[in-house]
Amino acid sequence: MDKAQINTQKLIDFIGKKFESDEINNDTLVQICELCGKYLNLQTISDYAKANHLSYNGVKNHRKTVSLFNQKFVIDNK
Repeated sequence: MDKAQINTQKLIDFIGKKFESDEINNDTLVQICELCGKYLNLQTISDYAKANHLSYNGVKNHRKTVSLFNQKFVIDNK
């Protein structure tokens, strides 16, 4: 396991423990999601296509996408 994987697991464990012990709440989790979305420059395929004057299928077939919450997103944090 590399350092990034170890740190990822530590973060996941930390957030889980803090949430389960009521030290952070839903609002905190939403703020963490928003921060991550900003760092990833996360956009839906449709929004990314519009913002970059590309076709939906072009983005879907030629950009890295991830599925979160049953929705596909493009990560563009170059």
